[in-house]
Amino acid sequence: MSRNESASASNFIAQIIEDDLQAGRHTEVVTRFPPEPNGYLHVGHAKSICVNFGLAEQFGGRCNLRFDDTNPTKEEQEYVDAIKADVQWLGFQWDGEVRYASDYFDQFYAWAQELIRAGKAYVCDLSAEEASEYRGWATQPGKPSPYRERPVEENLDLLERMKNGEFDEGSRVLRAKIDMASPNMNLRDPILYRIRKQRHHQTGDKWCIYPSYDFAHGQEDAIEGVTHSICTLEFADHRPLYDWFIENLSVPAKPKQYEFGRLNLNYTVTSKRKLKQLVDDKAVDGWDDPRMPTISGMRRRGFTPQAIRNFCNGLPVAKSDGVVDIAQLEFAIRDDLDKSAPRAMCVLDPIKVVITNLEAGVVENMTAPAHPKMDLGERTLPFTRELYIDRADFSEDTSLSRKKFKRLVLGDYVRLRSAYVIKAEEVVRDEAGAIQEIRASLVPGTVGENPPECIKPRGVIHWVSASHGKRATVRIYDRLFAHPAPDKGEANFMQHLNPGSLTVLDNCWVEPGLAEAAPEAGFQFEREGYFVADRYDHSGEHPVFNKTIGLRDTWANK
Repeated sequence: MSRNESASASNFIAQIIEDDLQAGRHTEVVTRFPPEPNGYLHVGHAKSICVNFGLAEQFGGRCNLRFDDTNPTKEEQEYVDAIKADVQWLGFQWDGEVRYASDYFDQFYAWAQELIRAGKAYVCDLSAEEASEYRGWATQPGKPSPYRERPVEENLDLLERMKNGEFDEGSRVLRAKIDMASPNMNLRDPILYRIRKQRHHQTGDKWCIYPSYDFAHGQEDAIEGVTHSICTLEFADHRPLYDWFIENLSVPAKPKQYEFGRLNLNYTVTSKRKLKQLVDDKAVDGWDDPRMPTISGMRRRGFTPQAIRNFCNGLPVAKSDGVVDIAQLEFAIRDDLDKSAPRAMCVLDPIKVVITNLEAGVVENMTAPAHPKMDLGERTLPFTRELYIDRADFSEDTSLSRKKFKRLVLGDYVRLRSAYVIKAEEVVRDEAGAIQEIRASLVPGTVGENPPECIKPRGVIHWVSASHGKRATVRIYDRLFAHPAPDKGEANFMQHLNPGSLTVLDNCWVEPGLAEAAPEAGFQFEREGYFVADRYDHSGEHPVFNKTIGLRDTWANK
C-alpha cells in the first residue's frame, strides 16, 4: 500500500504522529489492532485495521495484531483463526508473532498484587446488584464498599485464593481504589479481576480469574511498546482509567490513547451481539453469509480487498461519530470491479433460441475480449444451433418502440454479443400456451461486421450455447435490511430484515469457461452485474456464483 493510499482525506491522528516524531517524543511508531475474539470482524473493524496498519506503514513503523482474550466465556479459537485470515486477506501483515492478552496474564497478576501492596486495590465481596447500588448514578456519587479498607495482607491472601479457585463465580472481585465520587463512572473503583471458572482457548485451565479489559488494555500496550493506542470513541471515557493504570504501575513504557469516530453504515448492524443473533436465529447462513457486513461475508460476496481499503481510506479519521451511506461502499466496489473484473455471459432466466439456418452439430467459435479496456486476453464462445437468451430480452409485442425496448422482438433483429445479428421469426408454445422456444435466423457475415443498411438491429443482448454452456446456480443477494436504521428506535432490528435479500436461481446458463473459474474469481456478467464464484460451493461439475452488486444503484430512489 502506498503512502498516499494510507492517508485519508482527513486524519488528525496522522498529524499527532507527525508532530510526535518531529518533536522527538518517539523515534518509531508502533500501533496495534486489538480485537476480542468473540465474533467475526465486520466493516467497522476494516476501517480500524486500515487506520492502525495504515498509519504504521505511512510512518515506517510497526503494527501488532493482539487478541484481547480476557473473557473466555465468549471467545473461541474459530474467531481467532477467522480474524487472522481477514487481516491478511485485506493485505496487511502484523509485526512478529500474533500476540494475546493471555500472554501477559502472569504479569497482570503481579501488577494486581503491586496495586494491593500500594493500597490501591482491594478484594470486594459485594454482589453485582449491591455493587451497582454502591456505584451511584451519573448525577449521584457512589459510596465506598464496606470492604474497601481491608488490610493489604488480607487482600493478597484473598486474591491468591481467588486464583486458586476457592471461591464461587460472582462471590468476589478485585477492584481498584480510585474515587467513588468521580463524575467519570469508570473511575469509581473499577473491577480488575473476576472469577471465571472457564477453560481458556490459549491458557487452558491454568486460570480461574481473568482481568477486565480496562485493566489489561493499557498494560498490554506498555509491554509491547505501543506509542499510539488508537481506539474508537466509545473508549474516550475510559482514557482517564487507561492513564491511571499507566501512572500507578511500574510499566516499561507510557503509551497514550487516542480515539476516532467509528464507522457506522446505514442499512446495516455491526453490533457483534446482533450479528451473533442473526447467526444463532438462522436469519443468515453463518458469519460469512454474503449478506453479512463481516469481512468474511464481504469476501464471499465478491468484494475485493482493494475496494474495501479504498472505501475505508476515503473516509475521514474524525473526532466524531457519523453514519456513512452504504452507497459509498457500493460505489467503491463497482469502481474497483469495473476496472478489474473480466467480462462473461450468464443467462439467469433462460429461454431457448433455435437458429434455423444453422445446421445441427455445427460449432462456430467466437472470440470476445475478457475486458473492454484492459488487456486480459480473449475468451472463446461456442456458437451453436441452439442457444439460450434471457426471457426478459424477448417480446412478441411488435408495437414496442426501438427506444423503449432495445432487445429481440418477433419479426425484428438484434445482435448477439460478439456473434451474429439474428431475426426472431416465430415462437413455439407448450400445451399451456407458454413460449417454449424462439425460432430465429442468423444474418450471414455479421460477426464483427455491420449488417446491410436495410437491417437495423434494435440492440445487443447476451447469450449462451445450449449444448456447450454450463448449467449453474446463481444466488442473487441484496441488502440484508430494508430500513436505513434497523437497530434504532423501538422496533426489534430483526423486524427490518429484507425478505428479498436472497433469491436462488438453479437454472442459469453460463459460458463454458466459467465452470473452470477458480473459487473467489470475480466477473462482470454482461448487462447483469458483478458476480463471484462461491468460495466453498463452486466447482466445475456444479458452478455456483454469488451476486456481488448490480451495475447501478437500484436503491437510490427507494
